[in-house]
Amino acid sequence: MHTVAEVLGDRRGKVVWIEPLASVFDALKLMNERNMGALCVQIDGYLVGIVSERDYVRKVILDTHTAQATKVSEIMTHEVITVSLEDTAVHCIALMRRHHVRHLPVVEAGRAIGMISLRDLFLDVIHEKLEAHGIQEEVA
Repeated sequence: MHTVAEVLGDRRGKVVWIEPLASVFDALKLMNERNMGALCVQIDGYLVGIVSERDYVRKVILDTHTAQATKVSEIMTHEVITVSLEDTAVHCIALMRRHHVRHLPVVEAGRAIGMISLRDLFLDVIHEKLEAHGIQEEVA
């Protein structure tokens, strides 16, 4: 079973983040530009939360707020479930299932160094199973 470090690969240290006082609209634009479902929320390089498309749907649209007028800090998840580089893919999947989340920031010394998505983990598990059966097909 692969570790988070192996799943993260060359994306290690490439964290897409936003400040808590930025607008939700700016967060959504950044997620769209980077084709991501969640962003780390940071202050001076330290993780203080996570904001996702799901947060937007549940806390802005359904409450009839506007994305331009709402700050990221108003909708972000403050108690973030994180993982380390040494954690396994299976551990990450179990955390995601238990906490009903789809993204886990990878943290070292309080600083986010990457983000693992449920999609990343599923593709890794599928790739590992294919390799075990001698199939060298690239899983996208």
